[in-house]
Amino acid sequence: MHRVVINGRFLSQAITGVQRFAREVVRALDDLIERDEIDRRAYQFSLAIPPGFEPDLQPRHIPLRVTGKGRGQLWEQASLALHQPSALLLSLGNLGPLTRSHQVVVIHDASVFAVPSAYSFAFRTWYRINIRRLGRCAARVITPSRFSATELAHYAGIAPDRFTVVHLGADHLDAVQPDQTVFTRHGIGARPYILAVSSEAPHKNLAALVQALPLLRRAVPDLEVVSVGGSFPAIFAGQKDASEQVRRVGYARDAELKALYQGALCFVYPSWYEGFGLPPLEAMRAGCAVVVSRAASLPEICGDAALYFDPNDPAALAEAAGRLMSDAALRDSMRAAGQARAAQFSWRNTARGVFGVLQGVLR
Repeated sequence: MHRVVINGRFLSQAITGVQRFAREVVRALDDLIERDEIDRRAYQFSLAIPPGFEPDLQPRHIPLRVTGKGRGQLWEQASLALHQPSALLLSLGNLGPLTRSHQVVVIHDASVFAVPSAYSFAFRTWYRINIRRLGRCAARVITPSRFSATELAHYAGIAPDRFTVVHLGADHLDAVQPDQTVFTRHGIGARPYILAVSSEAPHKNLAALVQALPLLRRAVPDLEVVSVGGSFPAIFAGQKDASEQVRRVGYARDAELKALYQGALCFVYPSWYEGFGLPPLEAMRAGCAVVVSRAASLPEICGDAALYFDPNDPAALAEAAGRLMSDAALRDSMRAAGQARAAQFSWRNTARGVFGVLQGVLR
């Protein structure tokens, strides 16, 4: 019997992209066990979690095991490091116990090296130590794109042959019923809008979207931007009429997010740096035409199902988005291409890829 322990620290954290990934992978692994694609007689999974909270994820075939003391990094580096030492540990969220080599770790990107200004000194220093150490000592490293593998090899000195690329899924909103009340609650829908979904990190480059607004409004005079995620006060500060042109939704639940994707003229993603880029695929899956920057992993992930622009050129952003907004036939064509592209990315396939790596280590 092969035992696999999943690092469940992510369940005690706020949900961002990394936590989304971990949750969906655990759900999909559980589904593979249910479907007998993973032989439960040969593989035994468990999910180790810190004490002191009630997890909202309850898999059918992957039992939760409260272990050790403490929370956060202390729990991960001490209690988890000693938990079932003969089992293979699966760490899904960039970090894991530094003393444990019998471990498969998912490192999502090299942003703490490539865009250090996006993080505090303490945060980026700790992550750099972890990434370099785990990249060398872990049995295998999973990363979500060829771009990330190349970046991690360059910045962290991880040997290229230690990586396995496993793409994320994009089907987690499929069963969600869109919540149309998001429009009335936030005063959205009276005017056409383009949608942005992002954190407020500087490398997300949302300032380019604000700078492009005057040009975008030449194509659609009453256009507004709806932003989901952080409130971006530093980005919007000093931008003329930004408060009238940008509707800030803040955090949106999945049902609200799906409704916003479906109601948008297009989705714009101007990021300079992404290890994968899940929001564009979410938008495609929901039937929204997508415009993204030609940067980092985005061309690899979006393929020919998006229109591209130089992230350093707000006028190029406005030109690409303007084409979509003013040409209904092009918009319909890109919607169809986007849905076909997003259909290639499922969490079941992600889990299959992750399990394939585990099998390789356990042989």
